[in-house]
Amino acid sequence: MTPSTQATPQERRQFWLLMFAALVLIGVGMGLRDPWPSDEPRFTLVAKHMVESGDWLFPHRGTELYADKPPMLMWLEAASFEVVRSWRVAFLLPSLLAALGSLVLIYDLGRRLWNRQAGWYAAAGLLLAFQFVYQSKRAQIDPLVMFFITAANYGLLRHLLCGPNWRAYWLGCFCAGLGVITKGVGFLALLMLLPYVAVLRWRWDGVTRMPQGAWWRWLLGLVATLAAIALWLLPMLWAAHMRRDNPIYPAYVDDILLHQTAGRYAHAWHHIHSAFYYIPIVLFSWLPLSLTYPGTLPRWWQQLKAKDARIGVPLGWIVLVLLFFDASAGKRDVYILPVLPIVALISGPFMKDLLQRRWLRVSGLVFLGILGTAMLLLGGYALLAHPAFAAKLSVSRGFEGNEAGLWWMCVVIGASQLALLLILRLRHAVWAVAGGMAVLWLAWGLWAYPLLNPTSSSSALMAEVRAHLGPHEQVGLVDWKEQNLLMLDRPAVDFGFSVPAHLQFARAVQWQAAAPATRWIFAEQDAMGDCVRRDQAINLGHANRRDWWLFKAAAVIPGCTPPASADDNVVDPDDAEQ
Repeated sequence: MTPSTQATPQERRQFWLLMFAALVLIGVGMGLRDPWPSDEPRFTLVAKHMVESGDWLFPHRGTELYADKPPMLMWLEAASFEVVRSWRVAFLLPSLLAALGSLVLIYDLGRRLWNRQAGWYAAAGLLLAFQFVYQSKRAQIDPLVMFFITAANYGLLRHLLCGPNWRAYWLGCFCAGLGVITKGVGFLALLMLLPYVAVLRWRWDGVTRMPQGAWWRWLLGLVATLAAIALWLLPMLWAAHMRRDNPIYPAYVDDILLHQTAGRYAHAWHHIHSAFYYIPIVLFSWLPLSLTYPGTLPRWWQQLKAKDARIGVPLGWIVLVLLFFDASAGKRDVYILPVLPIVALISGPFMKDLLQRRWLRVSGLVFLGILGTAMLLLGGYALLAHPAFAAKLSVSRGFEGNEAGLWWMCVVIGASQLALLLILRLRHAVWAVAGGMAVLWLAWGLWAYPLLNPTSSSSALMAEVRAHLGPHEQVGLVDWKEQNLLMLDRPAVDFGFSVPAHLQFARAVQWQAAAPATRWIFAEQDAMGDCVRRDQAINLGHANRRDWWLFKAAAVIPGCTPPASADDNVVDPDDAEQ
């Protein structure tokens, strides 16, 4: 296959239909929900503070500096809000644009390395992959870092396999730097140079041989990477130096540059998993694209034996990145998300042939049948038998009375997927699978979002808090979560976020005592201990798997301080960063 030149009208229509499908599937539901834990409220709260305070350099979570991640995503959320003036849209917009951008880059890279058909199949395979759409519909850092690493790979591969193209190389290195100030791991794109050096030395076909004396141009790539990092790092270091008399700023620098990067990788403190953790992720989270592995793996091996650098260089990079993440004890499924677009890229050239194979079409129908049957049986069983797990889920998620809607959604998804299977059958198995995935994402955005939002986002809980507050009354937060402050939608006082809960409580009681008639405390039940008279406090109920209370000074037992908890300094796995 040779790279195609001018697109035919049919090829253009196919491309724009694919992009329209991506826009619908990923964008559906935007505006129907608020940020959900664990990460979304955190980043949106930081972005909201940037807009309101004008301080875009040092992220804040309440009164504390937030040093767990660089501020790139928070910047983009804040900038999106300045454009659309709606947080419900703004907090999801960076992920949507990152996903669309990744699809375009994979399509264009596929057409340059092979042809437009290969590029289209690569982008379509990426869009079908469960993890790609699921993460792209969330306001987390990972879709954004996926885009920057994909953009870096795009520039590098255009130079290394389609070049020489030094501008593409420098742009790729610059994007790698942007990935670094997004989540720290953007430098992984530069590992693409290692398999390139190997195949160049072994004289593989399709690899670009650079002219003599080009060493200084290679070094400009490092300059481009450092320049991108400097866009954030230098102003931050300068501002921290100017405020060095305040110890929180040197601590911020140390935390974000050392503890949250090399320290987190070398000595992970949560999400500890075995060396085989990523195997089921690659097999199941990348469905239905992973159904092609029995066909793509032998074809990749054939191309490697044929010394095809178009497969060898990207595949070598995939292996290196997987080994990098596997070497750390701390593992999460989203860590390897940036690998998925490149897997789709090197699958694209073989997809047309594979889709004509009976075994793959049968595999697709089996996958759809299992998924549809599981959804149908789950929803039907929960509706008819009212099992203990359904009741427990209803209580833990705090949506008693509305749980039937969730199970009806499962029934509708499952029935629709099975109907597609029966109608389209083996001959049109590809469209059955694509339609089944579309049904899943449309239902998730249009049905699950409004159904789960009041409890998942804490909007219902914080609306009840606002209902108890008078126009001139204040509320202080104890052992709070980011969604509480975000959805309160009025000024509040916090006593730290990472401060141990018993100290937060003591400070809150002291603050409340200064104006007992107008000051309330909003607290998580465990943080109060036995220091609050329950009969004089307001039980707000269960939300986000916690029990919440609201009380005035009369409910506080004088001189009582809750004991320090062993969990005060332990990261909750449900709230842990990625």
